[in-house]
Amino acid sequence: MDDFVTNLLNLPNTNVLSYQIKNEIVYIHIESTETKLPCRKCGRETKSKGVAQEVTLRHLPILGHPCYLIIKPKRGICEYCDDAPTTNQRLDWYKYKSRYTNAYEDHILLSLINSTVSDVALKESLGPDAVNGILQRRVDGQVNWKQFKKIGLLGIDEISLRKGHQDFMTLITSRVDGKTRILAVIKGREKDKIKLFLSSIPNRFKRTVAGICSDMYEGYVNAAKEVFKEKVPVIVDRFHVAKLYRKCLVGLRKSEFARLRAELTKEDYKLLKPAIALLRKNKEYVTKAERKILESLFQYSPALKVAYKLCCQLTGIYNSHIGKRKAHKKIAGWIEKVEASDLQCFNTFIKTLKKFQTEIVAYFKGRNTSGFVEGFNNKVKVVKRRCYGIYNENSLFRRLFLDCTGYDTFLMPQGLQTI
Repeated sequence: MDDFVTNLLNLPNTNVLSYQIKNEIVYIHIESTETKLPCRKCGRETKSKGVAQEVTLRHLPILGHPCYLIIKPKRGICEYCDDAPTTNQRLDWYKYKSRYTNAYEDHILLSLINSTVSDVALKESLGPDAVNGILQRRVDGQVNWKQFKKIGLLGIDEISLRKGHQDFMTLITSRVDGKTRILAVIKGREKDKIKLFLSSIPNRFKRTVAGICSDMYEGYVNAAKEVFKEKVPVIVDRFHVAKLYRKCLVGLRKSEFARLRAELTKEDYKLLKPAIALLRKNKEYVTKAERKILESLFQYSPALKVAYKLCCQLTGIYNSHIGKRKAHKKIAGWIEKVEASDLQCFNTFIKTLKKFQTEIVAYFKGRNTSGFVEGFNNKVKVVKRRCYGIYNENSLFRRLFLDCTGYDTFLMPQGLQTI
């Protein structure tokens, strides 16, 4: 039976001496079979000098029962060092002076994925401080480049930790082989802080950056351009561009509908209201019946017709299979059309388009977007709600790292051991 328990524990160089169950808690007395005991100072073999004080370690539960391992580490005395120091045996399956085995700490970290510290503490009959301590010891508060092979697409975006767009934090992520990983959580969104982190990326990883996806915030764009120069393209996300020119159409639509509401009868105005939703559709997806509704609106508002067609044309440029050079010419031609019209609603957007035209056109080379960044932001919002707010950048980094890569980091090694 002791051999069965020894095999069940699967701890290297250990042997079960005895076990007992008290108050539905399993206590297992074990001993180390490792004979070598190097000196903690010089590293040479020590002479045996009995055993050290008994150590009790929390281990993985057995059949739903909490389990504790009790061991008396061997002790040795060094004959080579001047002060003849004593050394307690240190084993690979737990950290020195820890109260938990490595396997149990992995179990706690796996339980924390998509959960909260208070929930895990309650389920494991631990204090929240103990769970937080395991998290801080085992998961770095900043990126560990040893865990990476390449960066791929690099995404930069910000989140607000409080309502009213306050307390911004910048998230820098990596996208490789369909997986998104967190690289940094930076307090604030100042250009100098972003530039400092981008500059700190080891050169061997800078060479693996395929592109940098961002919105049109100048701090992010300029920081990326100053660090990577022209070696890596900075890509302004197409959906941020679409949001801006569609916002121009919405602004014109509101003013035109306000005018029509004052000029038309209630019955005629009511017939035009379904067109509000149709203006959000691209013309390729508008049915014949819906087209009639739009045409009736355009009879009352020719300016809205021109603006709608211009928006559809720019969307068509994005959806067409063309390269950077041709896209640059088409967008320049689109700008000329807008400037030749009498429309004023696109004036601010045209300035933005000209300012970021190089970064906007960079999309047409690899068709990369910030979709993975926006999706990651949703995960951050879930973490914030689930944990009732996290306002420390290191704590937020740890939770995001755990939710994104926790299973790969702490579950896969255990799975490989059992095969």
